[in-house]
Amino acid sequence: MITGERTLIGALVLGVGLALGGWFVGHGFAVGRGTDRFVTVKGVSEREVEADLALWPLRVVSTDNDLGRAQARIDQDVGRILDFLVEQGIDTALAERQDLQVTDVLANPYREGTVSNRFIVTQTVMVRSDEPQLVLTASQHVGELVEAGIVLSSGQDYGPGGPTFIFSRLNDLKPEMIAEATANAREAAEQFALDSRSSLGGIRRANQGVFVILPRDQAPGVYEQSQVHKTVRVVSTIEYFLKD
Repeated sequence: MITGERTLIGALVLGVGLALGGWFVGHGFAVGRGTDRFVTVKGVSEREVEADLALWPLRVVSTDNDLGRAQARIDQDVGRILDFLVEQGIDTALAERQDLQVTDVLANPYREGTVSNRFIVTQTVMVRSDEPQLVLTASQHVGELVEAGIVLSSGQDYGPGGPTFIFSRLNDLKPEMIAEATANAREAAEQFALDSRSSLGGIRRANQGVFVILPRDQAPGVYEQSQVHKTVRVVSTIEYFLKD
Protein backbone atom coordinates (compact mmCIF):
# COMPACT_ATOMS: atom_id res chain seq x y z
CA MET A 1 0.00 0.00 0.00
CA ILE A 2 2.83 2.34 0.85
CA THR A 3 4.54 1.48 -2.38
CA GLY A 4 1.34 2.29 -4.34
CA GLU A 5 0.96 5.68 -2.62
CA ARG A 6 4.55 6.52 -3.38
CA THR A 7 4.01 5.61 -7.03
CA LEU A 8 0.89 7.79 -7.16
CA ILE A 9 2.64 10.74 -5.53
CA GLY A 10 5.58 10.39 -7.89
CA ALA A 11 3.27 10.38 -10.90
CA LEU A 12 1.50 13.50 -9.63
CA VAL A 13 4.80 15.33 -9.06
CA LEU A 14 5.98 14.33 -12.52
CA GLY A 15 2.73 15.51 -14.09
CA VAL A 16 2.85 18.86 -12.30
CA GLY A 17 6.47 19.29 -13.33
CA LEU A 18 5.70 18.60 -16.96
CA ALA A 19 2.78 20.99 -16.85
CA LEU A 20 4.84 23.79 -15.34
CA GLY A 21 7.67 23.10 -17.74
CA GLY A 22 5.27 23.33 -20.65
CA TRP A 23 3.89 26.62 -19.33
CA PHE A 24 7.33 28.14 -18.93
CA VAL A 25 8.41 27.00 -22.39
CA GLY A 26 5.21 28.31 -23.95
CA HIS A 27 5.53 31.59 -22.08
CA GLY A 28 9.12 31.92 -23.23
CA PHE A 29 8.14 31.45 -26.86
CA ALA A 30 5.40 34.01 -26.46
CA VAL A 31 7.88 36.55 -25.11
CA GLY A 32 10.29 35.68 -27.87
CA ARG A 33 7.66 36.26 -30.52
CA GLY A 34 6.78 39.54 -28.88
CA THR A 35 10.34 40.83 -29.05
CA ASP A 36 10.47 39.96 -32.76
CA ARG A 37 7.77 42.50 -33.53
CA PHE A 38 9.52 45.62 -34.73
CA VAL A 39 9.44 48.17 -37.52
CA THR A 40 12.38 49.56 -39.50
CA VAL A 41 12.19 53.23 -40.49
CA LYS A 42 14.51 55.82 -41.99
CA GLY A 43 14.92 59.44 -41.02
CA VAL A 44 16.44 62.10 -43.28
CA SER A 45 18.03 65.43 -42.45
CA GLU A 46 19.41 67.91 -44.98
CA ARG A 47 21.14 71.28 -44.80
CA GLU A 48 22.18 73.69 -47.54
CA VAL A 49 25.68 74.94 -46.81
CA GLU A 50 28.28 77.18 -48.41
CA ALA A 51 31.91 76.24 -48.92
CA ASP A 52 34.39 77.96 -46.63
CA LEU A 53 37.63 77.01 -48.40
CA ALA A 54 38.75 77.20 -52.02
CA LEU A 55 41.75 75.48 -53.62
CA TRP A 56 42.68 76.59 -57.13
CA PRO A 57 45.67 75.04 -58.90
CA LEU A 58 46.95 77.10 -61.83
CA ARG A 59 49.49 75.14 -63.86
CA VAL A 60 51.78 77.13 -66.16
CA VAL A 61 53.55 75.52 -69.13
CA SER A 62 56.61 76.79 -71.01
CA THR A 63 58.64 75.23 -73.83
CA ASP A 64 62.03 76.19 -75.28
CA ASN A 65 65.25 74.69 -76.58
CA ASP A 66 67.06 76.55 -73.83
CA LEU A 67 66.19 75.42 -70.32
CA GLY A 68 67.13 78.77 -68.79
CA ARG A 69 64.79 80.68 -71.08
CA ALA A 70 61.95 78.23 -70.40
CA GLN A 71 62.38 78.66 -66.65
CA ALA A 72 62.61 82.46 -66.98
CA ARG A 73 59.29 82.47 -68.84
CA ILE A 74 57.74 80.36 -66.08
CA ASP A 75 58.92 82.86 -63.46
CA GLN A 76 57.49 85.72 -65.50
CA ASP A 77 54.13 83.98 -65.94
CA VAL A 78 53.89 83.14 -62.24
CA GLY A 79 54.42 86.82 -61.42
CA ARG A 80 51.65 87.82 -63.80
CA ILE A 81 49.33 85.25 -62.25
CA LEU A 82 49.96 86.65 -58.78
CA ASP A 83 49.24 90.18 -60.09
CA PHE A 84 45.99 88.90 -61.61
CA LEU A 85 44.94 87.37 -58.29
CA VAL A 86 45.62 90.62 -56.44
CA GLU A 87 43.50 92.49 -59.00
CA GLN A 88 40.68 90.04 -58.26
CA GLY A 89 40.89 90.81 -54.55
CA ILE A 90 42.47 87.48 -53.57
CA ASP A 91 45.08 87.44 -50.81
CA THR A 92 48.17 85.80 -52.33
CA ALA A 93 49.89 85.27 -48.98
CA LEU A 94 48.82 81.62 -49.06
CA ALA A 95 49.48 81.11 -52.78
CA GLU A 96 52.55 78.97 -53.27
CA ARG A 97 54.55 77.35 -56.02
CA GLN A 98 54.31 73.58 -56.24
CA ASP A 99 55.26 70.67 -58.44
CA LEU A 100 58.00 72.02 -60.71
CA GLN A 101 58.56 69.55 -63.54
CA VAL A 102 61.12 69.60 -66.34
CA THR A 103 60.83 67.26 -69.32
CA ASP A 104 63.66 66.72 -71.78
CA VAL A 105 61.92 65.60 -74.96
CA LEU A 106 65.18 64.31 -76.46
CA ALA A 107 65.54 61.95 -73.51
CA ASN A 108 62.34 60.15 -74.52
CA PRO A 109 63.36 56.96 -76.35
CA TYR A 110 59.86 56.66 -77.85
CA ARG A 111 59.72 60.10 -79.50
CA GLU A 112 58.77 60.34 -83.13
CA GLY A 113 59.61 63.00 -85.68
CA THR A 114 61.61 66.15 -85.19
CA VAL A 115 61.62 68.13 -81.94
CA SER A 116 60.95 71.86 -82.15
CA ASN A 117 61.45 72.56 -78.44
CA ARG A 118 63.61 70.30 -76.35
CA PHE A 119 62.44 71.30 -72.85
CA ILE A 120 58.96 71.44 -71.34
CA VAL A 121 58.71 73.15 -67.96
CA THR A 122 55.54 73.15 -65.84
CA GLN A 123 54.91 74.91 -62.55
CA THR A 124 51.76 74.94 -60.41
CA VAL A 125 50.59 77.95 -58.43
CA MET A 126 48.29 76.64 -55.71
CA VAL A 127 45.84 79.29 -54.54
CA ARG A 128 44.31 78.69 -51.11
CA SER A 129 41.62 81.07 -49.93
CA ASP A 130 38.92 81.22 -47.25
CA GLU A 131 36.84 83.42 -49.58
CA PRO A 132 35.41 80.96 -52.12
CA GLN A 133 33.18 83.54 -53.79
CA LEU A 134 36.20 85.65 -54.74
CA VAL A 135 37.94 82.61 -56.18
CA LEU A 136 34.82 81.65 -58.12
CA THR A 137 34.61 85.13 -59.64
CA ALA A 138 38.32 85.14 -60.48
CA SER A 139 38.04 81.75 -62.19
CA GLN A 140 35.41 83.22 -64.48
CA HIS A 141 37.96 85.79 -65.68
CA VAL A 142 40.88 83.41 -66.13
CA GLY A 143 40.62 83.99 -69.88
CA GLU A 144 42.45 87.27 -69.28
CA LEU A 145 45.57 85.27 -68.48
CA VAL A 146 45.24 83.25 -71.66
CA GLU A 147 44.78 86.43 -73.69
CA ALA A 148 48.00 87.72 -72.12
CA GLY A 149 49.85 84.74 -73.60
CA ILE A 150 50.08 82.58 -70.48
CA VAL A 151 49.67 78.88 -71.25
CA LEU A 152 47.57 77.21 -68.58
CA SER A 153 46.85 73.52 -68.12
CA SER A 154 44.61 71.92 -65.48
CA GLY A 155 46.60 68.68 -65.67
CA GLN A 156 45.40 65.19 -64.81
CA ASP A 157 46.31 65.60 -61.14
CA TYR A 158 43.57 68.16 -60.58
CA GLY A 159 40.50 66.47 -62.03
CA PRO A 160 38.25 68.46 -64.36
CA GLY A 161 40.10 71.71 -63.71
CA GLY A 162 39.04 74.94 -62.03
CA PRO A 163 38.77 75.64 -58.31
CA THR A 164 37.78 73.04 -55.72
CA PHE A 165 35.35 74.29 -53.08
CA ILE A 166 35.40 72.59 -49.69
CA PHE A 167 32.98 72.68 -46.75
CA SER A 168 35.05 71.96 -43.64
CA ARG A 169 32.53 72.54 -40.82
CA LEU A 170 30.63 69.27 -41.06
CA ASN A 171 31.25 68.38 -37.39
CA ASP A 172 29.38 71.52 -36.34
CA LEU A 173 26.23 70.24 -38.04
CA LYS A 174 26.32 66.59 -36.98
CA PRO A 175 24.58 66.73 -33.54
CA GLU A 176 21.63 68.81 -34.75
CA MET A 177 21.20 66.80 -37.96
CA ILE A 178 21.36 63.44 -36.18
CA ALA A 179 18.69 64.63 -33.73
CA GLU A 180 16.50 65.78 -36.61
CA ALA A 181 16.93 62.52 -38.53
CA THR A 182 16.10 60.52 -35.39
CA ALA A 183 12.96 62.58 -34.74
CA ASN A 184 11.96 62.14 -38.38
CA ALA A 185 12.37 58.37 -38.08
CA ARG A 186 10.35 58.19 -34.85
CA GLU A 187 7.52 60.13 -36.43
CA ALA A 188 7.38 57.58 -39.25
CA ALA A 189 7.49 54.69 -36.74
CA GLU A 190 4.68 56.20 -34.68
CA GLN A 191 2.51 56.50 -37.78
CA PHE A 192 3.23 52.87 -38.66
CA ALA A 193 2.33 51.75 -35.13
CA LEU A 194 -0.90 53.74 -35.31
CA ASP A 195 -1.83 52.20 -38.66
CA SER A 196 -1.10 48.67 -37.36
CA ARG A 197 -3.02 49.28 -34.11
CA SER A 198 0.13 48.82 -32.04
CA SER A 199 2.06 51.02 -29.68
CA LEU A 200 5.65 52.03 -30.16
CA GLY A 201 8.29 50.55 -27.88
CA GLY A 202 11.96 51.34 -27.41
CA ILE A 203 14.75 51.25 -29.96
CA ARG A 204 15.83 47.77 -31.00
CA ARG A 205 18.74 48.80 -33.21
CA ALA A 206 19.97 52.10 -34.64
CA ASN A 207 22.32 53.07 -37.43
CA GLN A 208 23.34 56.73 -37.51
CA GLY A 209 24.07 56.62 -41.23
CA VAL A 210 26.81 58.29 -43.26
CA PHE A 211 26.99 62.01 -43.87
CA VAL A 212 27.37 62.89 -47.53
CA ILE A 213 28.03 66.23 -49.19
CA LEU A 214 26.24 66.61 -52.52
CA PRO A 215 26.09 69.37 -55.12
CA ARG A 216 23.17 71.70 -54.48
CA ASP A 217 22.24 71.54 -58.15
CA GLN A 218 22.23 67.82 -58.84
CA ALA A 219 22.43 67.19 -62.56
CA PRO A 220 24.54 65.03 -64.88
CA GLY A 221 28.08 66.39 -65.14
CA VAL A 222 27.75 68.61 -62.06
CA TYR A 223 30.41 67.89 -59.45
CA GLU A 224 30.07 68.70 -55.75
CA GLN A 225 33.62 70.06 -55.49
CA SER A 226 32.98 72.59 -58.25
CA GLN A 227 30.01 74.20 -56.48
CA VAL A 228 30.22 76.79 -53.72
CA HIS A 229 26.73 75.88 -52.52
CA LYS A 230 26.24 72.28 -51.39
CA THR A 231 23.74 69.99 -49.68
CA VAL A 232 24.67 67.96 -46.60
CA ARG A 233 22.52 64.86 -46.05
CA VAL A 234 22.33 62.05 -43.52
CA VAL A 235 19.91 59.11 -43.52
CA SER A 236 19.51 57.28 -40.20
CA THR A 237 18.02 53.77 -40.00
CA ILE A 238 16.28 52.85 -36.73
CA GLU A 239 14.35 49.76 -35.60
CA TYR A 240 11.61 50.21 -32.99
CA PHE A 241 9.83 47.51 -31.01
CA LEU A 242 6.08 47.24 -31.46
CA LYS A 243 3.79 46.44 -28.54
CA ASP A 244 0.21 45.22 -28.52
